[in-house]
Amino acid sequence: MNINVPTRHNEKLRELLTRINADEELAQLYVSANMNAVNRSRMSDHGEVHIRIVANAALRLLRLLVEAQVTPNIISDYEMGVDDAEVVVVLAACLHDVGISIHREDHEHHSLVIAYPKARQLLADLYKEPQRTIMTSEVLHAIIAHNWEVSCLTLEAGVVKVADALDMKQGRSRIPFEAGSVNIHSVSAMEIQEVHIERGEERPIRIAIDLASSAGIFQVDELLQRKLRHSTLAPHVEIVARLEGQPDGVLKVYRF
Repeated sequence: MNINVPTRHNEKLRELLTRINADEELAQLYVSANMNAVNRSRMSDHGEVHIRIVANAALRLLRLLVEAQVTPNIISDYEMGVDDAEVVVVLAACLHDVGISIHREDHEHHSLVIAYPKARQLLADLYKEPQRTIMTSEVLHAIIAHNWEVSCLTLEAGVVKVADALDMKQGRSRIPFEAGSVNIHSVSAMEIQEVHIERGEERPIRIAIDLASSAGIFQVDELLQRKLRHSTLAPHVEIVARLEGQPDGVLKVYRF
């Protein structure tokens, strides 16, 4: 596999990625998840490409928050470090959809069944007890909370939840719709040109979304703003939907 993120000086994260990319079981879980999502359900990709996008988006969001002195829960609640928060969000991103290998419906709960032993295996020797159990619990919480209806209790879970929704450009919507169908979901999904995660001015994070037409606003309303509203990131993020041809380029600004 080729799941890569900028590890900087985080040795634990670098070793975790080495283990993830060498894990044949995890590689097959991504293939099997896509078999159920793409081949059998005719939905958008939920395999390795999606995982790579979400892991990088999650790490970018977390680092912008930390730069703005927003404290991850692994630090405030367990007196661990920023490096550990990065491991939580990347590992949760890598395991959040493995349950689709069982079924797309209720896949968050299916993912927990697979992710518990897999997380402990991947974290072995990187963390001793009780830290390994703490890290596993935090990863599992982020996985279950990526469902938009489930409340996030940690900053790290909110990061994963929002990062999941950001894989939406050029038809890669997280909203389930049948591939090849022509409806508001499919039309709107194709209108997302680019998604930018930027350092904000008034808030730590600015998510700028470039739209080809105003139809793309449906994706932002139905997916991203809903996940953001139900996450711990809402006070720290603004979303700006930009449309080419508008006087100032801005179609809509979301703040919660």
